[in-house]
Amino acid sequence: MLKGHQSWTFASKPVIAATATVVGPDEGLGPLGDEFDIVHGDATVGQKTWEKAEKALLEEAAQRVLDKAGLTGGQVQFYIGGDLMNQIISNTFAARTLNMPYIGIFGACSTSMEGLALAAQLMDAGAANHVMCGTCSHNSTAEKQFRYPTEYGSQKPPTAQYTVTGAGAALLAREGTGPVVTAATIGRIVDMGIKDPFNMGAAMAPAAVDTITAHCRDLEIEPGHYDLIVTGDLGAVGYAIANELFAKHRFPIEQTVYDDCGLMIYDREKQAVQSGGSGCGCSATVTYGHLLKRMQRGELRRILVVATGALLSPLSFQQGESIPCIAHAVAIEAGGEAS
Repeated sequence: MLKGHQSWTFASKPVIAATATVVGPDEGLGPLGDEFDIVHGDATVGQKTWEKAEKALLEEAAQRVLDKAGLTGGQVQFYIGGDLMNQIISNTFAARTLNMPYIGIFGACSTSMEGLALAAQLMDAGAANHVMCGTCSHNSTAEKQFRYPTEYGSQKPPTAQYTVTGAGAALLAREGTGPVVTAATIGRIVDMGIKDPFNMGAAMAPAAVDTITAHCRDLEIEPGHYDLIVTGDLGAVGYAIANELFAKHRFPIEQTVYDDCGLMIYDREKQAVQSGGSGCGCSATVTYGHLLKRMQRGELRRILVVATGALLSPLSFQQGESIPCIAHAVAIEAGGEAS
């Protein structure tokens, strides 16, 4: 199970039996709009508060996953989830509705792959037959908590990113056909001393590079093993820095296609998203929507999704702390079948 220093390989290859993505209007207008299950025309989702809207997105994604899999919540042994809100309230309150045994996690924007890695570990250990993992974010809840409320109308610097309004959920099963989870690498904290909450991409890029190089080292593979390596939400600034770091460390990222979910989800020329997308919902919706559909169409065989997270809080920022960052990688292979 343990491979190298910080990676896991999953002999049973847990199957991603169903996924669902639910997004807001800005995400629906982006280049991947047709790849999401549900696109809401109103960011409030019919709720009275932004926080309730975020919870509703996740509940909708989770229910859609159950419907696709033909299961009820009582047939799922564990739900693993987290989000950006204090005390991960979006997932906690959604789990109350889902009525599944709940494991709450916090990895900031890396939560999507942290949850998927832990779900695969439970499955591979024989601890469950079905595990759901999910995460969500909302532009207005994140702005309200970490920066300035949307209603304030503050201007953003070009290094800032636009938090995705969306939720993504996936169900892992021991048997069935579909994409399978083959390996995961758990990241280390990397802190380069950046304190600017409007420059998350620069803060997170070193953690992404550290995890990708560790993954290849632990599994004794080259990046060309994958058809695509995609980071979670570095945006234009972080993506450029990551490429510089790959070159500095002579890591042959050019063997494969390297992209970033934060650059894929929006059209930066037409949408006012500054450096690109971010938030827990960024890598979750792009992976569980666009990327897995590309795998189903036969366009991709193996991918490595590296979700990145900035582990700051409003309190730590106010106290002048730098931003600890992390990245978790999960390898997904198409067309597999559970053993």
